[in-house]
Amino acid sequence: MTRTARDLLRTTTTRLAPDPRSNPLVPRIAEGTAPRNTLAALALEQSWVIPADRRAFLHLAERSLVTAPEAAAFFRSLADGEALAEELLPPLAQACGVDGATAASYEPLAGCQAYPAYVAWLSLNGSPADVVLALTANFSAWGGYCATIAKALRARYGFTDEACAFFDFFAEPSPELDEKAAAAVQAGLDTGSLDASRAHRYGRLLQEYEASFWSTLEELAS
Repeated sequence: MTRTARDLLRTTTTRLAPDPRSNPLVPRIAEGTAPRNTLAALALEQSWVIPADRRAFLHLAERSLVTAPEAAAFFRSLADGEALAEELLPPLAQACGVDGATAASYEPLAGCQAYPAYVAWLSLNGSPADVVLALTANFSAWGGYCATIAKALRARYGFTDEACAFFDFFAEPSPELDEKAAAAVQAGLDTGSLDASRAHRYGRLLQEYEASFWSTLEELAS
């Protein structure tokens, strides 16, 4: 049933794979040359991104429930994942030297928050199947970044498993989520509601906004 959907997911992910040069920070973390205050900013920015994305995914699930139930199931799973990830953030922030006062006074960076702002836009305006395809392609790169960071935080910075759990969570493959993505994309193909060109546009913008996230943080490390 999902052969066509899987082919489309595969080719879209390949086409949208980011240029390695678009993320200057992760290689520095891998080398251990990114300063801890930049790691702290990464954790603090994620403390804004995660709850915003969760609310956007919940809204997408609600919008999709009647007309695209397969997409609704995918978005609900994403929202549940963001809730779990939010619980894993405090140990990471603490390992980076962030205390309650620092977190409360932190001012988020526009270049980092452009990504969740666009996810919020998609939650209001995006066609559900198109958004599933775009997000799945984007998550492929994000998962790879998280795997690299989790390894480096242990090896280069001496972080504990608890402090690395946030990145471990996103680095771990999720066959169940992949199945839900394939089902949602296939349903979009079957009903004619999926527009691959439009989904590619969504995905391109997600990748560019994510590149902005990393380059903005890298400027702090310069």
